[in-house]
Amino acid sequence: MASGKMEGPSAPAARRDLYEVLSVSRDSSDQEIKSAYRKLALKYHPDKNASNPEASELFKEVSYSYSILSDPEKRRQYDTAGFEALELEGGMDMEIDLSNLSTVNTMFAALFSKLGVPIKTTISATVLEEALNGTVTVRPLPLGASFSGKVEKQCAHFFGVTINDEQAQAGIVVSVTSAAQSKFKLLYFEQEATGGYGLALQEDSEKTGKVTSTGMYFLHFQVYRMETALNALAMAKDPDNAFFKRLEGLQPCEVSELKPGSHIFAVYGDNFFKPATYN
Repeated sequence: MASGKMEGPSAPAARRDLYEVLSVSRDSSDQEIKSAYRKLALKYHPDKNASNPEASELFKEVSYSYSILSDPEKRRQYDTAGFEALELEGGMDMEIDLSNLSTVNTMFAALFSKLGVPIKTTISATVLEEALNGTVTVRPLPLGASFSGKVEKQCAHFFGVTINDEQAQAGIVVSVTSAAQSKFKLLYFEQEATGGYGLALQEDSEKTGKVTSTGMYFLHFQVYRMETALNALAMAKDPDNAFFKRLEGLQPCEVSELKPGSHIFAVYGDNFFKPATYN
């Protein structure tokens, strides 16, 4: 009988030191940890090791280790008090690999997601490997232009954005929306010495009103977003109180900076079954 239980990067039963899993030292930089994770994730990804259960377990262990060490706060907690500190914080968010799920489990995941359960997904190893090898097709996207498309699930459309000194100083915003409320990820890749592209940033789409959307902010000032929606009834009864209540949900967005030159972005289809439409 099929089960609706989904496996995410939970802590392995016999837990190894997280740094040992990624073969890095405790004083490794974020970039060194990221680089080690990329290599191991591609090596052990289930897509490439369908008949090797051991590789699947190693992939989960690598994913779990990176999810901790790539988060500054969780890494600090782990360095201070080990796994116990992480457990006290309530463990980790669920993250699943859709390519490793049966049709039944994918249906359960889609149902839970529709009910509002936050389910995070990994990016296909095939997409990451093709990017690293530089074999992806990159579509030029002029600054200020828009593009509408449809991307298959677990696939990505790549775009090249070129900015000059003045534009880099002013800053840019890259935003993606879906009127069909598709699930997608916005990805940013850095140029590797080998000529390929390595994943550097990613943002998952979120439902905002009647659309799903996300964005990346490459600016020289902080940007905030509202976590809570306005309640029409509460606004009508006490507008001032409702407004200040909403301000409690004001959260800072991640802000980065871009240097002049060409930059690679991608829209990744994250729907459970059908292609994602986006603009």
